[in-house]
Amino acid sequence: MTTVLLVEDDPAIAQPLTRALQREGYQVRPAPTGGAAVAAFGENGSEITLVILDLGLPDLDGLEVCRRIRAAGRDLPVLMLTARTDEADFVVGLDAGADDYVAKPFRMAELLARVRALLRRRVPALMEVGGVRVETGSRKVEVDGVEVTLSNKEFELLRVMMSRAGQVVTREEILAEVWNDPTMKTSKTLDMHMSWLRRKIARPDGSGGDQRISTVRGVGFRFETD
Repeated sequence: MTTVLLVEDDPAIAQPLTRALQREGYQVRPAPTGGAAVAAFGENGSEITLVILDLGLPDLDGLEVCRRIRAAGRDLPVLMLTARTDEADFVVGLDAGADDYVAKPFRMAELLARVRALLRRRVPALMEVGGVRVETGSRKVEVDGVEVTLSNKEFELLRVMMSRAGQVVTREEILAEVWNDPTMKTSKTLDMHMSWLRRKIARPDGSGGDQRISTVRGVGFRFETD
């Protein structure tokens, strides 16, 4: 069971968000203050899988809570909620250890997509499938023993596809995880980056990268395991 620690002091946000998360199959542990959030990590904190953390709390603010989580060595996804829209505030939140942020007011569907994306990002430090080897920490990629250089988006695409090798990954899921925008359905951006990635991971016999990443027409893409 995925357990979400929801740190939000406003019941008008916390209650509908709790219901939405529970409908998605998550267990929710509420924490209305920063102090309650910190205390939750001392009480079966190992069960917490992801944190949704409001920036503006009545005692400890979200930044301090996030810093304490990271200082304790907890490497788990933190999604920050903020009513502040200044870019500097977002940067400060990310520097404090947040993995992503959503500005208030938010669309519930978008927030749930961000949660799913953050959970999928927790992939092994080393992945090797079909001659492609990825070290996620160093962002090193080898194809049939030869190191290749990928752009940031190409690397994220490859990470997403390899973490679900053999499965169909929809366009919406990729856009939500790599671009944080599942609504870019008509954009050609994904197709361009996928084309570039396919060329870079092409098999050495020149048979083409399509053998490693297949298009599932009308749905998405699949990283082949053979």
